[in-house]
Amino acid sequence: MSKTTNKFSSEVRARAVRMVLDHESDYPSRWTAVASVAGKIGCAPQTFHEWVKRADIDSGKRGGISSDTAEKLKALERENRELRQANEILRKASAYFAQAELDRPFKR
Repeated sequence: MSKTTNKFSSEVRARAVRMVLDHESDYPSRWTAVASVAGKIGCAPQTFHEWVKRADIDSGKRGGISSDTAEKLKALERENRELRQANEILRKASAYFAQAELDRPFKR
């Protein structure tokens, strides 16, 4: 879960990004387009610029890891971490029970 709360829904983000991409030619630079739309929706321009860059990456216009791939990677890393923890618990339990078996008196 994110450390900060998301003030804007995914629909609002997508629409704002689409506004920048559609009207980018009306501005002297992408940054001025981003700053203009960010002011209209009440978002920090730097944050909004990250949304636009992420949209470029997801669409393939810019190099980088897409959002879907990043989410899958994060899920796999989480699963890997949980499996390592489970293996460590099993290893310690196995050692504990093996030691208990050695400490038991020998039966004849």
